[in-house]
Amino acid sequence: MTALALSRIHFPITTLGPGKRVGVWFQGCSIRCPGCVSMDTWAAGKGMTTVADVLDTLAPVVSSADGLTISGGEPFEQSEALAALLRGWHRLGGGDVLVYSGRALEDLARALSELDGLIDAVIADPFLRAVPQTVALRGSDNQRLVTLTTRGVELFSAYEAPLPVGERALDVLFDDNTGDAFLVGIPRPGDMVKLAAALKAAGHSAAATEDVR
Repeated sequence: MTALALSRIHFPITTLGPGKRVGVWFQGCSIRCPGCVSMDTWAAGKGMTTVADVLDTLAPVVSSADGLTISGGEPFEQSEALAALLRGWHRLGGGDVLVYSGRALEDLARALSELDGLIDAVIADPFLRAVPQTVALRGSDNQRLVTLTTRGVELFSAYEAPLPVGERALDVLFDDNTGDAFLVGIPRPGDMVKLAAALKAAGHSAAATEDVR
C-alpha cells in the first residue's frame, strides 16, 4: 500500500476552484514560504495513512463533487502518493483536478510530464509575502496558473482575471468529531491572525496557522 502523510480532507469547498470540490491537504513541506497561512502542514511524518484509505474516504462524495483540489504542504514531495491518489480519483470517476505547489513551475516539468492527463491545472511557484495578491486562487500574484488539459482550459481560464476590489471568500467548515471550525480559501496576509485575535477577545478558543516571521 502506498503511504501518504495527510493533513486533512474537506468536502465541499468552493473557494479553491470551480464548483463544489473535494479538498485534500498533504502533510509536509520543506519550502516553508515566509508568511504561509498553512504552517500546520509543514512538519513531515505526521498524519500517516495510505492512499487506499484516502480513496475510501473520497469514494462516497465523488459523485457529488465537481472536482478535486490538492494542496498542502507540498504535494510533489510525496510524488508516489500523489500519482496513486490521482489515478485512484480518476478510477472513481472524479471530476477535474487542480494541484497547488510551492515549487517553481520549471522544476515541476518532469513530474507533470509523468502525470500527463491526470492534472487539469496547476498553480506553481512559492508564495511571496511582499508581492500583491490581486488574482483569483493565488496567495501572491507571482504564482502561475497553468492549464494542462482541454478541460483545464475550459474551467480555469476565467481565473486569470483580477479579483474585483474587496472581493474575498472563505469556506467555513466544521469537524463533526471535534467541533472545530476551519476556514478554507485564500485570505489576505494577516487576516487569519487578526481573526484569531478577535475570536480570543470574544472568549473563544482560536489559533492561526499563519507564519508571522
